[in-house]
Amino acid sequence: MRFDELQVGQAMPAFDLEVTASVVVAGALASRDFMPVHHDHSYAKQQGTPDIFMNIMTTNGYVSRYVTDWAGPTAVVRKIAIRLGGPAIPGLTLHFNGSIVTLDPATKTVEVAVSAVNKIAEHAAGTVTFTLD
Repeated sequence: MRFDELQVGQAMPAFDLEVTASVVVAGALASRDFMPVHHDHSYAKQQGTPDIFMNIMTTNGYVSRYVTDWAGPTAVVRKIAIRLGGPAIPGLTLHFNGSIVTLDPATKTVEVAVSAVNKIAEHAAGTVTFTLD
C-alpha cells in the first residue's frame, strides 16, 4: 500500500476471525498468560463467563494483524490503543472493521479506528497508528 493512495474516512476491508478454543489457549500460552480463565472451561464458567476467553495480548496481536495485513509489509505499527468490552469466546466469530481517521503526509503516519465485534458485544475498539515506508 502507498501512502498517497489513502484518504481520511476510507474503510478497511472486513476481517473475520473464527475464535476457537485453540485460538484462545494458544494466544494465552504464547503471551505467557496462565490464568485459568484462558484455558480451563470449568474455571471460566465458575467466574461467571460463558466460556474461556481471549486475553488482551492476543486481542492486540489480532488487531495488529488486521491492520498490517491490510496496510502491507512496509507498515510499522507505532501505537495500539484499544479497550476491551465483551469477551471473545470459542464459537463466536470476531468481525473486524476499520477506517482511516487521520493522515500525516509529513511523516507518512496513518491512524485508523478499529473495532472487533461478536454477537455478544463489541470485544475491542480503539486506534492503531502506523507509518508507511
